[in-house]
This record gives sequence, C-alpha cells and structure tokens, in this order.
Amino acid sequence: MALATGIGSMPGTDQGAYDEAVRLVLHELPDLPHLPEVPGRGAVATITGRALALTTGLGADLQPAGWRLTDAAGVDQRRAVSLLAQDLDGLEEQAQGLSGAFKIQVAGPWTLAATVEKPRGDKVLSDHGARRELAQALAEGVRDHVRDVRRRVPDVTRLVVQVDEPVLPRVLGGGVPTASGFGRHRSVHPPEVSEALGWVLDAITAEGGEPWVHSCAAGTPLGLLRGAGARGLAVDLSQTSAADHDQLAEALEAGETVAFGLVPSSAPGPGAGAVPSDTHVTGVLLRWLDMLGLDPGDVAPQLVLTPTCGLAGATSAWTRTALALVRTSAANVT
Repeated sequence: MALATGIGSMPGTDQGAYDEAVRLVLHELPDLPHLPEVPGRGAVATITGRALALTTGLGADLQPAGWRLTDAAGVDQRRAVSLLAQDLDGLEEQAQGLSGAFKIQVAGPWTLAATVEKPRGDKVLSDHGARRELAQALAEGVRDHVRDVRRRVPDVTRLVVQVDEPVLPRVLGGGVPTASGFGRHRSVHPPEVSEALGWVLDAITAEGGEPWVHSCAAGTPLGLLRGAGARGLAVDLSQTSAADHDQLAEALEAGETVAFGLVPSSAPGPGAGAVPSDTHVTGVLLRWLDMLGLDPGDVAPQLVLTPTCGLAGATSAWTRTALALVRTSAANVT
C-alpha cells in the first residue's frame, strides 16, 4: 500500500493552531505523520526562520528587508530557536508511543542562500565563500536536529528528513533577483549546487535519516537531486515534464521513494470543478504508472501521496479535507 503525508506547512497564526496541526497530522496521516510548520505565526516560524534556528555557529537577525547574517545571534534568531524547541516539546507530548515512520522538513542550502542576506547586504547567493559556509553550518545543524527528534520520538524506526528547495530552479537559471530588484544573480553551476546539497543530505544519512528533496517548482533538476544523495523525491505531478517522468521512474525502479503531489493545496474555487474524489486522485497516479510501464503492485511501497504543496494558505476545513483525501487515495494503491 502507498503512504500519505503532508508537505509541511499548515494554516494558523498562533500556538494553538500548531497544537491542532499536530493532532490533525497524527490522526489523518498515521502511517507517515510529519512535524507541522505554521508560518502564519511570524518570520521566526517560516521556512527560513526555522532553518536559521538550526544553523550551527552562524548568527542571524531579522532586518526590514528580511533575514541577514550577523556576528552573533540576534533576538529574532533566538526566538526562532525557542519556538522550534517549543514545537518539538508539543510534538513529544502528543506523539508519545509513536512508532513506524515520521517526517520532518528543513529548508535546503540553496533556498536559504537565495533568501538570507550577507552582513553588508545582498543575498548570500552572491558570494561563493558565504554560500559554502551557510551550507556547511546548515548540514551540522540538521545533524543535531535529527538527533534531537530521535530522542523525542525514540520508537520511530524510519525518520524522513525532507529538504525543501523551491528556489533551486531559479538558482540554477540565474533567476534570483538582486537586492535592488533591477538585476539577477549569476547562475550557480550544477557541480557546486550538488556538492552543497550533498553536505546536507549526507548529514541526514549519517544520522540514520532518510533524505528526501522536495520542490513543487517546474524545472527542478531531479537527476541532480538524486546524484547529490536524495533517496526520495517529492514533486507536484502537474509541474513535471517528460524528462522528469523518466527520472521519477528510474528512482522507483532503483527502490527509492517518490512522493506525488496530487491533491490541491487550496480548495477549488468557483468554476474550478468539484472537489476531487479519492477514486479520481488514485486514477491520476495509476494512469501515470501505466504510461511509464510500472506495475502498481511492485512499486506501491515506494509511493507517497501528498497535497501539491504546503497548506499554509488553505482554510482549516480544506486542510482536513486534503489530508483525508491523500490518506484514502493512498489506501487505494496496492
């Protein structure tokens, strides 16, 4: 049978929303629950803030233009560290006795480099040494984070660490704006991208975790991700190309995991049609497998169904619907 999980982010603006999100994922996604992210609580709870809570030996603070590296940890970075610890405390309390599989998420080194500024301005992406230092600090921080999560949920036997790289296609394609907004940063060559991503993925593997890379952006280089050490790929199926289909099929044939985003991350609007049924969602996946000549019975244990992307912008009602839908749809794939 295929599994079901969420991408990571959930709606809400306060700690109560986070606690409810934990309850929801434990109930709706029993075979592969995940640590919720509730970015609506502020910058310290966003994908960037949570990653900077982990970076070992690098200070950061929140400036009017966004996160910036500093000589020492600023008040906002300390708040991010505190909030992550509080979230893990809440998980530990609610997930007592949790066994089997569990997933956590962290921003990847290239999304972080394209988001965070250097001490004197402009993105870390603009400086070879700075982006190298940031990636290495993130790798060490992720290593410690995996150890901490294992301590809190000791009966989990399969710990998936999903590295989020939504900006990676723009990093490779020279599409990340400069601070002024009038120019674009130069593209980064694939070998450097692979090396830095590999540091993070290798740190996960060294701690007994299972490294996935997620991006719901079109043009994500899936072959590069696998070459860097990803043992799971998480994609929005509607954003993939024919070349991507070949890479996904190769990953499945190699015994790796593929997570398919198949359920809309927000409720269908007026004129968009009815809410899809589990039969429809399952049918989309089965037709894709048939197109690639893959037997569902052979690859079902490696398949994961998810929403197309995070649910931070969804209503609470749609969040429940979407997670229930990926669970029931996954149960149909055997």
